[in-house]
Order: sequence, then C-alpha cells, then structure tokens
Amino acid sequence: MSREVGDGLAPDLPRAQALVRAGARLAGRGIETAALDARILTLDSLGLSAVDLALRGDEPIGPEGAARLEAALARREAGEPVARILGTWDFWGLPFRLSPATLVPRPDTETVVEAALALGLPREAPRRLLDLGTGSGCLLVALLSEWPRAIGLGLDRSHEALLTARDNALRNAVAARALFVRGDWGAALRGPFDVIVSNPPYIAARVIAGLAEEVRSHDPRLALDGGEDGLDAYRVIIAQAPELLAPGGRLVVEMGFDQEGPLRALAEGSDLRVLGVRRDLAGHSRVAVLGHGSAGAADSSSF
Repeated sequence: MSREVGDGLAPDLPRAQALVRAGARLAGRGIETAALDARILTLDSLGLSAVDLALRGDEPIGPEGAARLEAALARREAGEPVARILGTWDFWGLPFRLSPATLVPRPDTETVVEAALALGLPREAPRRLLDLGTGSGCLLVALLSEWPRAIGLGLDRSHEALLTARDNALRNAVAARALFVRGDWGAALRGPFDVIVSNPPYIAARVIAGLAEEVRSHDPRLALDGGEDGLDAYRVIIAQAPELLAPGGRLVVEMGFDQEGPLRALAEGSDLRVLGVRRDLAGHSRVAVLGHGSAGAADSSSF
C-alpha cells in the first residue's frame, strides 16, 4: 500500500493511480478541464508517453516523479495554466516555448493562419511577411513553415518576447528566413509587405480585472490591454498598413468576438476595406482580412 503525507503523492504510488489521483485533486478545485490537465501534467512530470502509461501504468512514480508531479499540481491548483507550467505549447502543430512576456498561443489564433493561407497565394512563391506584435512568434513561424520561400519580420515592443520568438524560429527551422526587431507597431518600418498579420491586444482595459484567473494573472498585460474600448491597436495598425502593404497585399488581424462592427467602422475611415471575415470554431467572427479598396469593394462574410 502506498504511503503518503496529507494530499501528497507517495513515491511508490503506481503511475496509473497517480493519474487518477491528480485528476481528482484538480476536479476538487473546480477545474473544468481536470482530467485533461491531469493527464498532460502527469505525462510531462513523469517523462512518459501515452504508450508508456498504458503499458507500464503499474510501475511506481518514484521520488523524483512524485516531487515533480506534486509541484506541477500545486501550480495548477493555484490557477496557473497548464501551458505556463510546461513552458511550451503547440500551435499549428508546431512546438513553441513560452515566456512571461508572451501569450499562450490559442486555437482561436490559428484562424489567422487559416485566413492567410486562404488568400490563395501560391505556396512556393516568394513573399514578404510582417507580424505586428509577434509575441512568441507563433503566427510568423507557422506561416513561414507553410510558405517555404517567404521571408518575414516579427516586431514587438518587448525585448523578452523577441528573444522567445527568435528561439521558436530556431526550433522550428525557419530562423534563416525570419528577423525579429523591437519597435512600436509599424512606425519605423518601410514596406512593401505582401501579407501583414497581427493578434494585437484587443481587450478593453476595464474588462481585464474580470477575466479568468489564468489570463488575468499569467498573461502579460501589454499583450491584453487594448485601451479604453479595446481598439487602440487597431487604430494604429489600420492607419499604418496602407503605406506598408504591397499592391494587392492583405492585412489579416485577429479580433474579439464582438469587434467586427467597430473594426469595419475604423476601416471605413482609412484607405483600407474589410474584404472578408473568417469565423472561429465557435462560430464567432474572429479574423478580418483588409486590403486596398473602394467603398464598393466586395465583402465576403464567409471568407
């Protein structure tokens, strides 16, 4: 019989039982994704694959495994996201290292990559990309992985984020085609760029205090705070993009689920038009594609 102190995990606890106990602990804290979180943290803490756990689930977790899993569970119980505990997360099927200066790449943001690829540009054609507010570099790295002759520039105000993005470009074998620079949006840049992508901060400042603990306490505020109405970054980007885009170029931006109308209004006052909107898996308007166009330019909400 395994020995344990309080809620701790005993070294002689079998792996399969450790997984069950981890899930029960997280569920007891009201964590909705308790089973999945427990599985991810157990495999990572014990250095196992899913096959290892299935075939050798009766082996003990050992002293080091017990200590690592205990520490990981304590962090998750305190509200820290799984991705922060792991220090890495997958996006577009690629691994990305995280840092305190970067957001955790989320599935909704993959909609930006989908929208860019749906522009129909030939895969092998050379093109210039710009990622405004690159963070972990996930958008730029994902697109460079899909477009093998593209080159890209990732810009961010955070030096730490840029170091993280550079590391992610290296680990995903696209660093030779990527450059990362510090700057305030596109103010100091010169085009032309064929595709500009961005997942800018778009949460209204007053709303941040009411966000989930995982976001409010662990995501960098600089990457969340969109100003009083959440639109500050869009005002700058939409004003600068016309001078940065190549003829026929496109600006592809993520937006909040309720920001399509305000973003369209901003575009109406610029030299750009919303040419299409792409929805996420939940059916929310998530990405707007903008380009040069007249007031009568075609608009496809099913882009």
